[in-house]
Amino acid sequence: MSRIAIIGGHGKVALLLAPLLVRRGDEVTSIVRNAEHVAEVEATGATAVVADVESLDEKGLAEVLAGHNAVVWSAGAGGGSPERTRAVDRDAAIRSMRAASAADVPRYIMVSYLGARPDHGVPESNPFFHYAEAKAAADEHLRGTSLDWTILGPSTLTSDPATGRIDLADSSDSRSVSRGDVAAVAAAALREPRTVRQFVGFNQGQTPIADALASL
Repeated sequence: MSRIAIIGGHGKVALLLAPLLVRRGDEVTSIVRNAEHVAEVEATGATAVVADVESLDEKGLAEVLAGHNAVVWSAGAGGGSPERTRAVDRDAAIRSMRAASAADVPRYIMVSYLGARPDHGVPESNPFFHYAEAKAAADEHLRGTSLDWTILGPSTLTSDPATGRIDLADSSDSRSVSRGDVAAVAAAALREPRTVRQFVGFNQGQTPIADALASL
């Protein structure tokens, strides 16, 4: 059994991930900003903790993460203002990495997207630009830490049923993948050592998730 903290516990991927982890015997803490979401989150079998990662400092985040074996970052500003996107997707994410290190939490899974990188190519006139910049900065910071990190790069997310199958991909082959399969990849990555210090880009595909990750 592992103790796993999911930051952004009320997000669509997080709500699918928590029950996968609980069913296999992990103890899950889902961190949410809004107390009104506690009941929905705890229906997944997770324990909800109300904490605003946007406003918490590193020490406060470390206190929340202490005692866990792994962190999954699945939070986001959700297309808000550029200022809030930077505050959550970049600054809070980076604070959570520092907090994980301070709390001796060794494993860190970042849910990113397939095209995330400093040379993402999104024009500044595109509303997606600020998110692309924030994710690039957070992912690059994570790569420079001593954490056992994995960055997940799913392509365009859908609400289709999970299939349990993906194809590894790079940004030149970006298609789509269900949120259920993103959750399943996150769950599998937590137990697959080959994913440590790897960017894992993927689409919906034909390869069983465990096999795809074992091939890295």
